This record gives sequence, C-alpha cells and structure tokens, in this order.
Amino acid sequence: MVPVSATDDLPRTDLPRPGRAADLRAALLAAGFTADGLLDLLGAPAYAALARSETVPAERATRWPPGGTPPAPATLTRLFLLQHAVPRTHAAAVLPLDACLADGWVREDGEAVRAVVDVRPYSGPAGQDWWIVSDLGCAVGGAAGARRAAAHGAGGSGAYGADLVLGVGGASTTLAGLTVPLDGGRVLDVGTGSGIQALHAGARADAVTATDVNPRALACARLTLALSGAPAADLRAGSLFEPVAGERFDLIVSNPPFVISPGARLTYRDGGMAGDELCRTLVRGAADHLTEGGYCQLLANWQHVEDEDWRERVAAWVPPGCDAWIVQREVQDVTQYAELWLRDAGDHADPAAYAARYDDWLDAFAAARTRAVGFGWITLRRTDAADPAVTVEDWPHAVEQPLGEAVVEHFARQDFLRRTDDAALLATTFRLADDVVQEQVGRPGEEDPEHVVLRRQRGMRRATRADTVAAGFAGACDGTLPAGVILDAIAQVLGEDPGVLRERTPGVIRLLVEQGFLAPA
Repeated sequence: MVPVSATDDLPRTDLPRPGRAADLRAALLAAGFTADGLLDLLGAPAYAALARSETVPAERATRWPPGGTPPAPATLTRLFLLQHAVPRTHAAAVLPLDACLADGWVREDGEAVRAVVDVRPYSGPAGQDWWIVSDLGCAVGGAAGARRAAAHGAGGSGAYGADLVLGVGGASTTLAGLTVPLDGGRVLDVGTGSGIQALHAGARADAVTATDVNPRALACARLTLALSGAPAADLRAGSLFEPVAGERFDLIVSNPPFVISPGARLTYRDGGMAGDELCRTLVRGAADHLTEGGYCQLLANWQHVEDEDWRERVAAWVPPGCDAWIVQREVQDVTQYAELWLRDAGDHADPAAYAARYDDWLDAFAAARTRAVGFGWITLRRTDAADPAVTVEDWPHAVEQPLGEAVVEHFARQDFLRRTDDAALLATTFRLADDVVQEQVGRPGEEDPEHVVLRRQRGMRRATRADTVAAGFAGACDGTLPAGVILDAIAQVLGEDPGVLRERTPGVIRLLVEQGFLAPA
C-alpha cells in the first residue's frame, strides 16, 4: 500500500503541484471557465460536440481576430481543452501566470504558454463548479485525443503511454448518476482515475478512500479534488481491494478497467486479467469490504459465451449475503466490440497495426467461445440474508438519470417482498406511484382494448402489460383500502369467486411492487 496523500511528492514530475490550486480555482471562477460559462461561450451545438470529442465547432467559437483580446473563457478553452499555444499576455490576463508556471499547470513556448494537463469544467449534482484534471487531449478525445496531442507536439503529460489518465466520459457520468445518495459514512472509489467518483463522494461522505493501480491517476485525482475545492481523499496505490485489506465501507463505487481485451496495453481500460475475470473478482470481493446494509456499485463488461446463459453466468458472481441488481444496458457482437475499443485508443490511425490488433482480438474471443459482450451496471447490497434477492435483467430502454434514489427504492422493495407472505400482502394497503400512466392498445374504433399497458415515466421508465384485474387493482390503490378488500370488490364487479381471485392475484401484486408501480402505503 502506497499512501499518496501523505506527502506532496508526486509520482511523476510532469504533473502540476496542487499547493496553490485555490488561487487557480479563484481565477477560473472569475474568468467564467465553468460548465455554464463554457455552454454560454460555445452555444449548445458546439458544447454538445465537444462532449462527443468533436473540437471543430469549439475551435470556430473561440477564434479571435489578430490583435484583439479574446474573452477570458475563450482563452482558457483554447489553452486547457483545445491544446493551443496561447499568447502569454492573454494567459496573464486571466491566470495567476507566474504561479501556474512555477507549479507546472502551464509551460512556456516562446512568447506563448501551453497547458501541461487538461482541465475540464464539470458541474456537480448540486450545481457545484468543479474541474476534472487529466492528461492532455483526454478531456475531449479520450486516448485517441491524447495520441493527437502527442502527435502535434503537445508533449508533457500528453505523451501517449500505458499510464494515460482519462478525463470525463459517458461511463463516468453514468456511474455518478447511479450512485445511491449517502449521508455521511465511508466511501471507497476503486480505480479512481482522474477522481470523478471521489469528487462526487466527497460531497456527501464523511471520508473518502480512492485507489488505483496507476500512481499517475492518483496524482491527477488529487489535482481534481484540490482544484475543485473538495475534501482531500485518502489516496492509495494498489490493485482492486489490496490497498484496503481488512477495512469496510458504507459505499464502494468503481468504474474499473473492464474492457475484455487480448492484452494489458492501457491501464485505464485493460485490467490484465483474462476475459471478464477482473469484474468477477471485483464483485466477489466486495462483500468482505461492505458494512451491513452497505452498497457496491460498478460498471462492468461480461462475456456472452456459447451454450451459456449470460444471466446465470453473471448472477454466479454475486457473493453470499448480498442482494444484487444486475442490469444489462447494451450488447455488442465481438466485431463491434473490438472496433469500438480500437478506435477509442486511436489505433485506427495506423491501418497495419489496426488490422493486426483486430485479428488478435478476434482470436482471443474465439478461444474463449465468446460471441458477444454485454455492458451494464451491477449493484450489490450486503444484507446477510439467508435468501438473497438477485435480479438480473436486460434493459436497453431509455432511463431517467440520476437513478440513485431509484436504486435505494429497488432494494427497499426487495426487503418488503422478502418479509411479506401472501396473507400479509393482501392485508397491506398500497398506493399507485405518481408517475404511472395507463395506455390502452387495440385497433381504432374497437370498444375494448386488446390489452392495457401500465407505464412509469420516471426512473427506469418501466412498462408492463396488465389484464383487467391488474389494471383495475392498480387504479384502485390510493392508500385507503387493503389489497384483499380491493380484490373482493373487483371479484363482485366481474362476477368471479373472491377466494379464487385472492389466491391467483398475489403474484401479480408482487410483480407490480417489484417494478415500482405500487408501494406500501
């Protein structure tokens, strides 16, 4: 275990020193170099393009006539995000330039200065102005952006290497939106990278520990936290749970190097284990580091292996004593998957190397009998229950982020269903969720619909087909009558035997509760 936060010595001398980060933060705020300021400067289309790693619209929006003085946000955007050499006079007008040069945030380039790291404005969940520090090119271009930065002579930490540290990406924001809200407690961020999850955790936890096998990533995470004015984290170097042996946490989050690849070329994406073994190891080991009731949330890839059910395969990862919710969001065949990650690394820039690596990837998949790769979310909650509730589902449909509250509600519903037998279920009073709408599906002009669909408009935005009894029951759940009384009334209207209806309906009620359409009142 190497505690990086215990000293001001950084693993690499080409990264800035954080001692005067507060002065730089004040300058960035004064200049309007924030997420909102960037949106105002670029406009919505160029801002969205930048998030897709397309820089041309931002280049156009930040050009300034020779001899003129550009707005402060334009200067900082060109310096920190677009990797341009900025005239020293322009930089000095918006930054404490001498301190930035001395601390290594920028370097001299003739009569201009260049950034040493990417600094990307980022908005926190409560509107906080934060900044994410990563390697040059990585804020908007990922590994391919770093390759471009190096090719254009950006130098410094932008050099393309295995210890590359990425900035904000879609996976990072997805995990942040999924994370359960926490009031205090201890949080562990496994594989912190540039520190995005540790930054989010620091806004709600009593203490944050962040680990990474890449010491350079820990140095970037410390810069992210310092520049954003967030509480310092306990930063430790090491793989997976090795740096926290014997410790327990109320929440574990991880956006791990989950890519299933034939070699460990890039630390940020390749875990160095065969297939999806790294994700399995992370899931299996989480229970030993969770407090009772604690959560572990991570993003993962898993193999779809010939003659195996992927649901059973991934469910087998869940450790004893933990409830789990596993959601597959996307599936790619092996060719799509290899192409995605080869482009992500910028390998398509060299056709010969691209073809060779593509071939290696397909060889590895064939040897493992892998026909496709799934991507999704895994949430564990330690309950020590004798009959853990493990839900595995394929859900490629649109959802509404943030989902942290929805995750908590999902596990609360599992607790209710586990402790409630059918007799108690019929004695329970339920309330229909406020966001449920009913859709009737059938041919135009027909008196009766072919079927009724109940649809939630928030969270996971689930939909379920309902028969006459289920639709009538859900519509009558206003928190005033027990379920059994409502079923008796429906039986009377339909001319059915109330006892038969009470016997066959609990399964339907459980499904509606499990999916969040109904909640105990």
